[in-house]
Amino acid sequence: MLTVVALYHFTRFEDPARIRDPLRALCEGLGVKGTLLLAPEGINGTIAGSRSGLDQVLEHIRGLPGCADLVWKESAAAVPPFGRMKVRLKREIVTMGEPDTDPRAAVGRYVEPSDWNALIRANDVAVIDTRNDYEVQIGTFAGAIDPGTKSFREFPQWWQANAHRFEGKRIAMFCTGGIRCEKSTSYLVSQGVEEVFHLRGGILKYLEEVPEANSLWRGGCFVFDGRVSLGHGLEPTGHDLCHACRRPLSADDKARPEYEAGASCHRCLSQYGDADRARFRERHRQMERAAGRGGRHAGNCDTGR
Repeated sequence: MLTVVALYHFTRFEDPARIRDPLRALCEGLGVKGTLLLAPEGINGTIAGSRSGLDQVLEHIRGLPGCADLVWKESAAAVPPFGRMKVRLKREIVTMGEPDTDPRAAVGRYVEPSDWNALIRANDVAVIDTRNDYEVQIGTFAGAIDPGTKSFREFPQWWQANAHRFEGKRIAMFCTGGIRCEKSTSYLVSQGVEEVFHLRGGILKYLEEVPEANSLWRGGCFVFDGRVSLGHGLEPTGHDLCHACRRPLSADDKARPEYEAGASCHRCLSQYGDADRARFRERHRQMERAAGRGGRHAGNCDTGR
């Protein structure tokens, strides 16, 4: 059994490029795989490996500038959820496209998972899911508002067009692990919203700590690795991934006539032509051959963050 670590930390890196190569070399030397993003605003990513390997990588990250108080979330995977190790340089560790938004300066109020149900049940609270539309489709909190955004970069525009709907409301926001809420609540604070809250540790922490019998979560939580989706107790929900469009699929989705393993699903059939699908089929064949040899094709579900 492998351990999977999801982490992010907002801090100031003067030269992220100098951090990249030593971090990547350490991960590769310890057999740790996954994706880490580095930007001037900090670090974000998900990695998997042995307990000892991850402990050494986490210790290294805690030694980076401003990262001494790094926190992370852990779960388990029966099979390797990543095929390789990637350490990438980005402008932002989660892309919103609002350069003046700085979570180190101001964010909303944190709400512990144990207190989340009481908050979102309140009549004067509007609950907003800050994740992408394909994530919301497989699971969200009961009564949450889905902005319908295809990427997090679209969130500020959505808010500007819809802010009038929430006058007189307290705003509660959530995402997978907390990083998008750090930025989105910081953005709302900068827009003059006085009472904005976010779920500490995100959906994953809620699913880990809140018993299913008491839960207001419905469905699965999409994760950016080979497990695709997790439920209560951070157990996989059985969703698969369309390797053409990278969207999650349920068993019912895979039973639809538009579905072809590795080539198409009902959400993307009209998006690609015959040449694209031929390429997808060849990639799928390569993945199956790699799996048959006991390996893992590099294209298999490394979606990043």
